[in-house]
Amino acid sequence: MKRINVTHDEIKLIGIKVRTSNKAEFNPSTAKIGATIERYFINQIAGKVADRKNPGTTICLYMEYESDMDGEYSYFIGEEVTSYDNLPEGLNTHTIPSQTYVKFTTQSGVMPNVVINAWQQIWQMSASDLGGIRSYRADFEIYDTRSKDPNNTIVDIYIGIKS
Repeated sequence: MKRINVTHDEIKLIGIKVRTSNKAEFNPSTAKIGATIERYFINQIAGKVADRKNPGTTICLYMEYESDMDGEYSYFIGEEVTSYDNLPEGLNTHTIPSQTYVKFTTQSGVMPNVVINAWQQIWQMSASDLGGIRSYRADFEIYDTRSKDPNNTIVDIYIGIKS
């Protein structure tokens, strides 16, 4: 994976969220992320959002960490917006904080394996391999035009690190 350190401005999101953990996600009977993604796309939630900054670009956010990668966290899927005005009923807002991130760009691959493999590599990295100590404030994935083909997907993954 390609990797660079970046400072990213805050990002305002509107979408839906669920509480889960990595342990729950590796058990098909308790996994929640897949069903949340399915609900997001089947219900065409992005189309209900006003003030979309980059229509068609989906952001998946890992936030509200209980502790670290072994604890519970909230998973949020949505789109970046310029304003929280006109919030549709039943949707959530969240602002990704401005901070330093390590941006990983995956190789082209099949979904969801390309993302799962990237996260497994990230989880194995020491702080020095990563380029900093994880902050566990916010980590996110950006799905843009490079990820439209599920058999040939490239994703950017941003890991928040302490300054």
